[in-house]
Amino acid sequence: MTENKHWGVQVPATPIECRNLVAGHWISPETEWLDVESPYTAQTVGRVALSTVREVDAVVAGAKAAASDWARTPLKERTALLFRYRELVLKHLDDLSNRAALEAGKTVAEARAGVLKGVEVIEYALSLQNDLGGAQEVSRGVTCEVRREPLGVVAGITPFNFPAMVPMWLYPIAVTMGNCFVHKPSEKVPLTAVRMAELMVEAGFPAGVYSVVNGGRAAVEALVDHPDVKAYGFVGSSNVAKAVYARATSLGKRALCLGGAKNHLIVVPDADPAVTVDGVVGSFTGCAGQRCMAASLMVAVGEVDRLVDAIIERAKRLELGREMGAIIDRAALERLNKAIARAESDGAKLRLDGRGIKAPTEYPDGYWLGPTVIDHATPGQECTEAELFGPVLTIVRVKTLDEALELEAKSPYGNATSVFTTRGAVARYVAERATTGMIGVNIGVPVPREPFSFGGTKASRFGQGDITGSGGVELWTSLKKITTKWALQPDQNWMS
Repeated sequence: MTENKHWGVQVPATPIECRNLVAGHWISPETEWLDVESPYTAQTVGRVALSTVREVDAVVAGAKAAASDWARTPLKERTALLFRYRELVLKHLDDLSNRAALEAGKTVAEARAGVLKGVEVIEYALSLQNDLGGAQEVSRGVTCEVRREPLGVVAGITPFNFPAMVPMWLYPIAVTMGNCFVHKPSEKVPLTAVRMAELMVEAGFPAGVYSVVNGGRAAVEALVDHPDVKAYGFVGSSNVAKAVYARATSLGKRALCLGGAKNHLIVVPDADPAVTVDGVVGSFTGCAGQRCMAASLMVAVGEVDRLVDAIIERAKRLELGREMGAIIDRAALERLNKAIARAESDGAKLRLDGRGIKAPTEYPDGYWLGPTVIDHATPGQECTEAELFGPVLTIVRVKTLDEALELEAKSPYGNATSVFTTRGAVARYVAERATTGMIGVNIGVPVPREPFSFGGTKASRFGQGDITGSGGVELWTSLKKITTKWALQPDQNWMS
């Protein structure tokens, strides 16, 4: 691979072929390849297999063949392999980070942080051997034991915006609990998925325990419909999350599908300027706004013009590429440009316009949109209600904190709400009344750290529980309860 020294983004000398990992073997597609573009260059950096139904069947068959032996493998042995994998991920951190940046448009620093956040979930999975199951005497001569049992073959369907982190929310817990895991990455970002799978093989996981099936919608539908796949974790848009959840559960399967968001950042007059500017700007521009935890709506309570002005001034100075990444593809960039134009035509005030921004010299052909701030928007506008999924901050003005909370409660989404304030009473008031699954106080991206789990409410989540932490254990296992008695007790009672 060749390296651009300015940002550290590595560009492959020739496109990387992303095949399916089937029972430990890399298999080329029967019919079709799809080119993979880098948002930095708009040039082909890889080719990904577009799997047919028959190829999905082959991947699942390989996983099913391994499932019984893997489920019987002692938990400590499964954990030892995951620990070896963790060491390989850290050893190849630069490679994984650069691949994720190259194909998803992230900055290298953002991609690196995503990998390390994924490592947190690996470390949580490593701890499970010390905190599962248990038995106790529940009555005279009667003992009850609880065991976590794997489901068999399970699958994860993951989005383009976090090629490393989101998959690592899923498979470390799933395989540690004794399942065989099939990963279907977004066809836009298969390069990182292939490298992660190579490291799983190198770590020594038996063939079929971890598999990769590439492709688009046809591959997803074949995977969801497959009778041998018992459960699914999905992350993507709300419309697709809802469809996958409905399809899987209609077949009697288990699914947890995370969707989009319209996160509200409530800023009150007493907010600390430095903390607020840093938190708001970092939230709406990080990952170029292409994340479900981005601040897309700021609710300005009362007189906060000085804070708004400071946010705009900070956002103006961000350096594309080093401090903010690119938009995933041309279609997404065009969609964002049109949404900004509609906001202005609908009467909102465009305070900072990122359209047509000068591209970085190193990557003049990439998909770039500068930070954009839309002020004085009103409820009902597209920019206020919809998840735009770009570095666009919409500001709505309200007079009171209760108005801000009422606006948040009406949103169909429920990932996150943050409040910026220096008063504990205000923070507690918002935390107790917000309707979202994750709350931040002076934090622009309130993602919990492991072992605290990730998950939203309303149309941001379809299914029960969270996707990491103890919620992940629940998703990928069933409980088996064993009640034992060996002899009659002379002093037995009705419980014996």
